[in-house]
Amino acid sequence: MSSPGLSRRLGLGDAVVIGLGAMIGAGVFAAFAPAAQAAGAGLLLGLALAAVVAFGNATSTAQLAAVHPTSGGVYAYGRAELGPWWGFFAGWGFVIGKTASCAAMALTFAAYVAPPGWGRPIAALAAVALGAVNLFGITRTAQLARVLVAIVLAALTLVAVAGLSPAATATGGNLDLVATGPLGILQAAGILFFAFAGYARIATLGEEVRDPARTIPRAIVLAFAAALLVYAVIAVAALHVLGPGALAASSAPLVDVVRAAGWDAAAPLVRIGAAAASLGALLALITGIGRTSFAMAREGDLPRILANVDARWHVPRNAEIAVVAVVVAIVALGDIRGAIGFSSFGVLLYYLVANIAAFRQTGDARRYPRILQVVGATGCVALVVTLPWPSVPVGIGVLLVGLGYRMLRLRRRRA
Repeated sequence: MSSPGLSRRLGLGDAVVIGLGAMIGAGVFAAFAPAAQAAGAGLLLGLALAAVVAFGNATSTAQLAAVHPTSGGVYAYGRAELGPWWGFFAGWGFVIGKTASCAAMALTFAAYVAPPGWGRPIAALAAVALGAVNLFGITRTAQLARVLVAIVLAALTLVAVAGLSPAATATGGNLDLVATGPLGILQAAGILFFAFAGYARIATLGEEVRDPARTIPRAIVLAFAAALLVYAVIAVAALHVLGPGALAASSAPLVDVVRAAGWDAAAPLVRIGAAAASLGALLALITGIGRTSFAMAREGDLPRILANVDARWHVPRNAEIAVVAVVVAIVALGDIRGAIGFSSFGVLLYYLVANIAAFRQTGDARRYPRILQVVGATGCVALVVTLPWPSVPVGIGVLLVGLGYRMLRLRRRRA
């Protein structure tokens, strides 16, 4: 008797919403402050640079998804286009990097809602609750993502209207293009790049989307365009009201935007939006890591038990449970600041493989010019240089652990 498989239940709108939930996450509420600290008002240039690199990665992912409509995202694409080791390189980078991101999102949510001393328990509870939602089918995931995205967009609309209102003009008027220099702009781009990386979550759902060869590429481009528009408007509004100095010093920049504009009553609503954004990103991350782990286990690159699919709900149950368990462990014991840089390292490796694989495609498989893949790959390498220095050696160490694990499995299989 054959084991149950995943079920194609998602349409274009569902895929776009899941991507938006991943991209318009907690980063939009927190990323502008460190970006302004790095680049001043040049964060707008950093945002533009990050968008160019992200667009190269997004088009590479879309081009690959059209030809390989399967679960696992770039793990599966790398295996098909470049070979099993390349696929493992991408898949392991995604799993380890995004698992660290899950912990970051859970703790960010707790920072907005938990009373003092309860941050880690509330973060762990959030991860368990969203993991439970995922166990009841991909349509439940999509429905919750719609609710969370609607709350986040409503909060961001408040920020944009307040920041660009006539009252804010009298308060701010700080919008200029004075930057700290090329290195600062590059660092800001590295910080802001990861706001766009959520389109990878769409690609990991290749076996759960209807007409994936057409739906996934369209969903990736639509979600990316919508996220870029949101980030650009919010960045302009924040600089307009606060100016580079106050923005860089803010611990809750979008809350400070509405307060500086005289909209104090909107501040609690913005905090609710930030909490919802963290949950939306966490929901999409758990979904994407579970599907990638499932695909890797199916090929023998992770323990086979993770490839089990629930017969009723058609989800990779064991993979989802394992992801949540690791996230809870990181929340309980880990250093979240280190986890963010470590996550960035893994994600950049993932997209580097995507660009190389898309560059290799020929004939009817090609949808975008190769220059976009060159831009994407070059940007990934350049942004690695901007990461905090402990992130790179730690990332390399964990990557080597994964490669060693695969070598042992291959040796045992041959024996």
